[in-house]
Amino acid sequence: MGVSKNTSTAVGMGAAVIFVMTIATIITYLVHHYLLIPFNIGYMQTVTYILVIAFLVQVVEIIMKKVSPELYQALGVYLPLITTNCAILGVAILVIQQDFNLIKSVVFAVANGLGFMLAIIIFSSLREQLDTADLPEYMQGVPAALITASILSMAFMGFAGLV
Repeated sequence: MGVSKNTSTAVGMGAAVIFVMTIATIITYLVHHYLLIPFNIGYMQTVTYILVIAFLVQVVEIIMKKVSPELYQALGVYLPLITTNCAILGVAILVIQQDFNLIKSVVFAVANGLGFMLAIIIFSSLREQLDTADLPEYMQGVPAALITASILSMAFMGFAGLV
């Protein structure tokens, strides 16, 4: 919700999520197949994946601070929240559950990241339009954003089962 107020910030967050999701999927795939399974510690999957994702978000934050300070400032407190983005953990777990190979895993991660980016860009565009709309005072801001998010989620549910 916080990053979706501005489309340019949403694009930056979407790109960061794509990057973290793809790299996290690759690393968790390798960790699962070359560490957890051989040592018979598959029950440590979730904890290990969370640690990998948290580490990657910190690396992305450091890189973004050096490469694009404007985007780093625009994302502000929301960049570390990628760590708790369930989509990233979900993709890493789904790759293992679906028994994808490494190539399919990377394609799956990139495609899901692009889907996340598409959703957040559409949502931010709608929120920018709502800022100029003539809404009653009690509907401005968060209430309008929540209603928009719910309608947008129903629209995306229409894509379920197409592929």
